[in-house]
Amino acid sequence: MARDQVDLAPIERRDDLVHWLAQGVKPKSQFRLGTEHEKFAFTLQGYRPVPYEGPHGIRALLEGMQHLLGWEPIMEGPNIIGLFDVTGGGAISLEPGGQFELSGAQLETLHQTSSELMAHLAQVREVARPLHIGFLGIGMTPTWTRAEMPKMPKGRYKIMTGYMPKVGTLGLDMMYRTCTVQTNLDFASEADMVKKLRVSIALQPVATALFANSPFTEGKPNGYLSFRSEIWRDTDNARAGMLPWAFEPGMGFERWVDYALDVPMYFIKRGDDYIDVAGQSFRDLLAGKLRALPGTRATISDWANHLSTIFPEVRLKRYLEMRGADSGTLPNLLALPALWAGLFYDDASLDAAWDLVKGWSAEDRQSLRDAVPKLALTATVRGRSVLEIAAEILVLARAGLARRNRRDPSGKDETRYLEVLEARLARKTTPAQELLDKYNGPWRGSVDPIYDDEAY
Repeated sequence: MARDQVDLAPIERRDDLVHWLAQGVKPKSQFRLGTEHEKFAFTLQGYRPVPYEGPHGIRALLEGMQHLLGWEPIMEGPNIIGLFDVTGGGAISLEPGGQFELSGAQLETLHQTSSELMAHLAQVREVARPLHIGFLGIGMTPTWTRAEMPKMPKGRYKIMTGYMPKVGTLGLDMMYRTCTVQTNLDFASEADMVKKLRVSIALQPVATALFANSPFTEGKPNGYLSFRSEIWRDTDNARAGMLPWAFEPGMGFERWVDYALDVPMYFIKRGDDYIDVAGQSFRDLLAGKLRALPGTRATISDWANHLSTIFPEVRLKRYLEMRGADSGTLPNLLALPALWAGLFYDDASLDAAWDLVKGWSAEDRQSLRDAVPKLALTATVRGRSVLEIAAEILVLARAGLARRNRRDPSGKDETRYLEVLEARLARKTTPAQELLDKYNGPWRGSVDPIYDDEAY
């Protein structure tokens, strides 16, 4: 979750919200890639969660990163809760349990994404090593209980923590015990947005399977390959899911606005204060009918912040966010934007991907979504396995990146970032299954070696 927006322009009517989304339209020449990833901080001694306070805590880590990078601090009261690059680069933020997130800059090529991620991980290691902190990229904490997770001093998370148990059984696990990698991509028109939204919703379970990497809970196999994905099935269904209505006639910016207007809000922010309005809708705010603040009028900041608390498999802001993948190792962090850019930033590949999924019904898409957390590549839709479909979309993504033809200084194109996925499909496996094989083999029934073997 990136930092809160600050734009106090008043919203007068629903059309203002539609217009705000429509401003995301860009010419293809200005298409960019944004990559966000979360990772767990752990103590090198004992493999424990890292608290916020203390000489070896998350606050000290953020202050060290600020000193190293020269980025501006994001403060909440007296607490540093993130950093941002005023020159338009990335931002660093904290998830509720101290998960450390890089929200990357909007970049032109995957080569730049690779440089950004490698630099970030090197910088984090440099600051973290003297603090005796390590980092693990995985979809769910493999050993820690919910009660052991620290709480970050962020007002929005306090409100969400109180609300989540009212609307599902696993929302607190989503907040405190999971990590994801996301990629953000642009659209050239409303119709282009709709096509990309539909393709990416349909194929999001395929990405979940390819990147499945959360097979352990509290030190034992949990029976799933992506338990992070399973958690989302019972987090807060009013704001999550596969959006079947997005495939109906008339889909566009207006339809998304009408959906978002009725998704319950968590909070509104006035000055530095988060005001709990959990359960009321943005429609209520627009009408000045919030119980906590009667007569208060909505601002663009309120709208941007509300959109950031809607959690479907694909999220529309002024770009599209792919939200289906578990966090993982560096090659996985690069493979996700490579997969989606290869499909989305080449018209022939996008058309072929749409041809692949356009015959699937809402029931087909939902049953695939429900099956993938446990079955991953062996789940089926319309008689075809995810393994088969994944192989087909990787061919399309490779072709799209090859035609995109963005080369690094040594002359290599972007297709190499797909190689980790192609090798995985050749082995017919997932990161989760490979972790389980280690657990049942050289790790001898212990998850603790993961903190050495899989750390950044």
